[in-house]
Amino acid sequence: MKTIQAYRYAIDLTPGQERAVLAHAGAARVAHNWALARVKAVMDQRAAERSYGIPDDQLTPALSWSLPGLRKAWNVAKPVVAPWWAEVSKEAFNTGLDALARGLKNWADSRGGKRAGRRVGFPRFTSRRRTTPSVRFTTGAIRVEPDRKHVVLPRLGRLKLHESARKLARRLDNGTARIMSASVRRDGGRWHVAFTVELERAERQPARPDSVVGVDIGITHLAVLSTGELVDNPRHLVAAQTRLRALGRALSRKTGPDRRVGRRPSTRWQRAVARLGRAHARVANLRRDGLHKLTSELAREHGTVVVEDLHVTGMLANRRLAKHIADAGFAEIRRQLAYKTSWNGGRLLVADRWYPSSKRLSGNRIATW
Repeated sequence: MKTIQAYRYAIDLTPGQERAVLAHAGAARVAHNWALARVKAVMDQRAAERSYGIPDDQLTPALSWSLPGLRKAWNVAKPVVAPWWAEVSKEAFNTGLDALARGLKNWADSRGGKRAGRRVGFPRFTSRRRTTPSVRFTTGAIRVEPDRKHVVLPRLGRLKLHESARKLARRLDNGTARIMSASVRRDGGRWHVAFTVELERAERQPARPDSVVGVDIGITHLAVLSTGELVDNPRHLVAAQTRLRALGRALSRKTGPDRRVGRRPSTRWQRAVARLGRAHARVANLRRDGLHKLTSELAREHGTVVVEDLHVTGMLANRRLAKHIADAGFAEIRRQLAYKTSWNGGRLLVADRWYPSSKRLSGNRIATW
């Protein structure tokens, strides 16, 4: 079966390559902010004209919110707005415009009742200091080098991988995978490249196709299985709390930025921010690794996996348990099981929210699902 899968690798950039990636991320931010300002100006102008009683057919022409419409308006204005536009790839500007088009669509769908979940706010301007630098490439030379330790991206050239890309390279060489896009992003002080790949997955079957296992997610134990097995909750955030507090206190003693007086952050403040970011990234990586191992084992072993339909958003409103619930990753467990059971030939069943699964599994009794 064909499916969309991502391959993510850490990359080691030279100072020159890092400046080039940051330039592309900055170009995406410029295009996003310009297009958002243009959209807001047109909306405000049309609202003012309506208040004057001007008919709709005589209003200022509306600006298309689609990606082709925003790109067309940007191509007209870029010689004036960004006279340096030829120094970066066109995919950089497309990254910012695509993010804005998606944000506007989500806002419109949420406002019109076409989108489930909490209400989506109107897109906001992106800041250089608060935005995670990233750029996405969909066209041009995107490939993995034969040595499987380097990748080639448009305008950025040959980038060194921190680890081997042999798994992706094997599929590309066999013709069972096709790279659709590549995204470069900085997380926790380290740069990563993520390939969105369309690949042909072989038909699989769980080790025990007739096995049915119920999974009750909790805080004391991350998962209680209907087989009686208990999966401990590693509590990565709690374990790292002492170091995080120390790094936070050290950061508070440094001279940080202050936009009110135009003060720039000190070098020590920037180093302290980087240390704190790496500590948080380590917690996130540990959590991600543990959840992937748990969900992969369940999907490969059992033909049917049953989980609860938890109201995670409501649970996070509990100020006493919110940190522990977020640290456990309840929603991530269900998300991973959804696609991993499909990949392994199994199925995922979602039990009703009011089903008394915790009572059925209490005392390590085997539940009947």
